[in-house]
Amino acid sequence: MSNQDYLDTEETGRVSFDFRGYLFKVLNLWKFVLICIGVALLIGYLINVRKQNVYKLDSLISVENDQNPFFTANTSISFNWGGVSGKVGKIMTAIKTRTHNEKVVDSLQMYIQYLEEGRYRKEDIYKKAPFSFQLDKTKPQILEYPVGIRVLDNKTFEVFTEFESSKKSAQKYADKTVDKVSVPTGPFAKTYTDGELIDLPFINGRLFFDPDKNIKPGSEFFINFSSFDKIVDRYKRSIIISPFSKSSPSVLQLQLAGNNKAKIVDFLNTTSVILSKSELERKNLYATNTIKFIDSSLAAVNSNLKDVTDEMNKFRKQNKIFNVTDEVSQISNQLKGYDLNKEEEQLKLNYLNNLETYLNTKTDYTEIAAPTSVGIEENNILNSVSKIITLAAERQNLEYTTKEGSGLFKELDKKIDSEKNVLLEVLSSTKKTIGIRLSTINRSIANLEAKLSDLPEDQQQYLKIQRKLDISQEAYNLYTAKRSEAAIVKAANISDISIIDEAKDIGGGLIGPNKSLNYMMALMVGFFIPMFLIFVLFLLDNTIHGSDEIEQLSKIPILGLIGKYNYKNNLIVFEKPKSAVSESFRAIRSSLQFIYSKQKTSEGRTLMITSSVSGEGKTFCSINIATVYALSGKKTILLGLDLRKPKIFGDFNIENDLGVVNYLIDEHTFDEVKYSTQIENLDIVPSGPVPPNPSELLMSDKMHDLIIDLRKDYDMIVLDTPPLGLVTDALELTQYADATIFMIRLDYTKKGMLSLINAKYRTGEVKNISFVLNFYKHKTNHNYGYGYGYGYGYGYGYGVYGNAYHEKDKKSVLKRIKNFFSRS
Repeated sequence: MSNQDYLDTEETGRVSFDFRGYLFKVLNLWKFVLICIGVALLIGYLINVRKQNVYKLDSLISVENDQNPFFTANTSISFNWGGVSGKVGKIMTAIKTRTHNEKVVDSLQMYIQYLEEGRYRKEDIYKKAPFSFQLDKTKPQILEYPVGIRVLDNKTFEVFTEFESSKKSAQKYADKTVDKVSVPTGPFAKTYTDGELIDLPFINGRLFFDPDKNIKPGSEFFINFSSFDKIVDRYKRSIIISPFSKSSPSVLQLQLAGNNKAKIVDFLNTTSVILSKSELERKNLYATNTIKFIDSSLAAVNSNLKDVTDEMNKFRKQNKIFNVTDEVSQISNQLKGYDLNKEEEQLKLNYLNNLETYLNTKTDYTEIAAPTSVGIEENNILNSVSKIITLAAERQNLEYTTKEGSGLFKELDKKIDSEKNVLLEVLSSTKKTIGIRLSTINRSIANLEAKLSDLPEDQQQYLKIQRKLDISQEAYNLYTAKRSEAAIVKAANISDISIIDEAKDIGGGLIGPNKSLNYMMALMVGFFIPMFLIFVLFLLDNTIHGSDEIEQLSKIPILGLIGKYNYKNNLIVFEKPKSAVSESFRAIRSSLQFIYSKQKTSEGRTLMITSSVSGEGKTFCSINIATVYALSGKKTILLGLDLRKPKIFGDFNIENDLGVVNYLIDEHTFDEVKYSTQIENLDIVPSGPVPPNPSELLMSDKMHDLIIDLRKDYDMIVLDTPPLGLVTDALELTQYADATIFMIRLDYTKKGMLSLINAKYRTGEVKNISFVLNFYKHKTNHNYGYGYGYGYGYGYGYGVYGNAYHEKDKKSVLKRIKNFFSRS
């Protein structure tokens, strides 16, 4: 961007971002960026070493439709229903249910933690603790408050803790209730022996030492009890189940992440075992209900058989009848056959009546007994009962994971009601058929009984008892056979869920913390935060830092550079003529000669030195420029025209009692206010007392005449003037200046201060003006647009800003650190 482009940008209000300036600002503050990165990496390291390791392990289970090996086409009772279709989804749902996870957590007592004090935290020592705690589930255990166990020797230990408040939450794990319990405040300690009952308000149970583990006396451990519901919910949310592969959708992978691999292994394996057991119980539900039904019927038949047997024995003793004729025996056998058929049909009819009543009065259809248990073989009834039980079990599983009122329940209920209506119609028609058969059997029995009516009374009585005994015996034998068949089928059933690959700790499984990622994040944060801070500071920074910025902000040329150089006063050119700063003033003198050479005059030259505000090196520059001219043989005079804030007298060991002010108000002659200095060819006129009207004095005719007279007597007149940006005094003196130097102190002068001098320059109010950069730092990387045309990489020096100047400054470590942060 050219100077004119910048000025146009400034005038139109547009903003451009100096990316190169920002880049060099970053390079200048590379130590700050490096420190931030180091601190971030240190924080990343501390996070990595303090974070607990996270492991993930897995196991594989298979879901199949395993056929019972004892089930054949001749088996009268079938309990296998369903199929693989839909089972995988049900298993995946069941494993995320609260009911299932409660069983696993309760069986492993995952709500008990055994802890040991580690370097950064209490570490979980599951299965590594040298003791086990058998808790009393009927009594409360304090929640989320570790109770200390201090081992005294291999037989005794001490329970210790300290409570700040007298009320704490505790849970009874028998019924899972949580209540507030009163605990002793302050330190608590009590000694117990191995296996002794611990009966305290906050912990109840028995502690048993592991004889296989060596326990060091004085070792301290902790027992922590967690909320049962919270632990269940945590595992419920943490366990992951998914198909192992698309090619094997019936193989499911269980995954669990945690801080303790032994816990993960136990939970995964136990969840598989409990899942398999629950599935087998569901699979045997039909058989279990059938066995219950047979047992209840068998009990009644057995009682009846015993009563009839007792009746027969009693009759035989009384009547001495033990046999009948062959003809009567033949008729009796026929009656026996009809009686058995009648009993079978009556059992079927009773089952159907009970089933009809059950369907009309109950809502849980999972407890229906198998129709084949009473000899019903109609396919319509068998299929309908099987479907209803399947749908009822599916609805029961859905209740654990879905809110009541969901559309899934409505859909299942509709299917169940539809199947139930079909079954009720089938039951009605079947009952009519059985009724017809019973009527036929009753007529046949009546005909045979008529043939026996002519027999003696005692023989008729004997035959009746015999018939009842035969019926009871046959019924008993039938139920016994059916029960044995059902028990064999149930015992031979296997779960549809089998464990293919158990979870096992074989090393590895570490998934966190991701130390590489943490270090990478620390590196990024450590880099970008200082970059952002530098960016913000760069945007908010309104000071001038380099010659490139001046070239962008103004068309006024740069005359020279003055660097920093620590010395005791402002007479650096006179007392240290070989210093780099002295050489920079000689370079400025040479540049001024180029300006003066264009002016056709034989009189003395005037040089006005001003700045935007106080503190930019104006007086320092005036003294040393006057010195270089004097040392070159030029008769030089330095006028202190900063009447508001006089400064130049101190370095020459003179007083400020008399000066320009006294001359301008006609109190003293010029010779009386002029002082000769220790520097050959250099005279000085201090400002004198601060007047009430400095501007009027500088505008007076006497001041005009003074400059004319000085041009005749001196080769060089240096005017040390007030800051241009604060007062108008300097503008009044521009008319006397053959050349003007505007001082800019790097890292101090505001960019906005150049707007005033730019405006004066454009309007022609100041002529032959040039910038001199003070406090120039060769190694700041801010001068990328300027080059080396002005000197030697000067280091700067000015008495107002520093304490002293010398050629070689051996800095202490403290000063180096201070300078580093001041530059940052």
